Amino acid sequence: MKPSVLIIGCGDLGMTLGHQLIAEGHRVIGVRRRAEALAGTGIEPLALDLNTLDDAGADALPETDYVIYTASADRFEESAYQSAYSDGIKRVLAVLEQHAAPPKRMFFVSSTSVYGQQQGEVINEDSPAAAESFSGRLMLDAERALLDHAIPGTVVRFSGIYGPGRDRLIRQVAEGRVAAVTPEIYTNRIHRDDCTGILHHLIQRHERGDSVEPLYLGSDSEPATQHAVMSWLARQLRVKPTDTMQSPLRRRASKRCDNTRVVKSGYVFRYPTFREGYAQVLKEGGFLPTQPAAHTPET
Repeated sequence: MKPSVLIIGCGDLGMTLGHQLIAEGHRVIGVRRRAEALAGTGIEPLALDLNTLDDAGADALPETDYVIYTASADRFEESAYQSAYSDGIKRVLAVLEQHAAPPKRMFFVSSTSVYGQQQGEVINEDSPAAAESFSGRLMLDAERALLDHAIPGTVVRFSGIYGPGRDRLIRQVAEGRVAAVTPEIYTNRIHRDDCTGILHHLIQRHERGDSVEPLYLGSDSEPATQHAVMSWLARQLRVKPTDTMQSPLRRRASKRCDNTRVVKSGYVFRYPTFREGYAQVLKEGGFLPTQPAAHTPET
């Protein structure tokens, strides 16, 4: 029998992963505050507010082979991050540890925001994570709660997730806005389907008895500057940039994520760079121009 999977915070990532697992014969249970969004997906819905778990018993969550924690804060405020990440994962662990058969492994979807590097440094799983932002600090606290727990855990730090419905950058470029060439701000991205692909891959490794590390950095294979990405998008959209965007100083985190560990584990990226990934989003989202570009004679 295929292992069962509990996805806590079953939003876009969770539903995409759930569909993939169900197609392979897995039982998938999805936890969200309003579970009606899971109707017709094949994912068994469980309506639950994680804030109510403090006094809950073992029956608050079903026993499953694997747990994916991909809950997210509903707003960019310290209290929301505290509730969704630091407090939320601790509440879930307190329930799971009461199960007669705890999960084989729990996976926590974290973020590269835990890193504070700003000078274009190359970072990997061994690099110091010392973000000064409340979001990075609270994410780190949630990571430690899992990795210090008796239930085996793995943290996957994803970089900037894009994909269907995550098209803010495309819309900015379509308006003629492109990031400045200088200062050189490196960015890191991963397509949503590679996020779910990595999680699926790690579950498969564990089921085969292969080693699964406690920490992975999930990012595509080509860190690129914000200017390079937006300029490429402008060419695909046939838009002439008319406005130069300057990133606010407080947001100028610049680093280059090294995905060697996850690649060495055997994962093959579906979208290894932003070009392949955004090409899919542009096509599927209907962003590409419908008329062919005008021919300009060569001189």
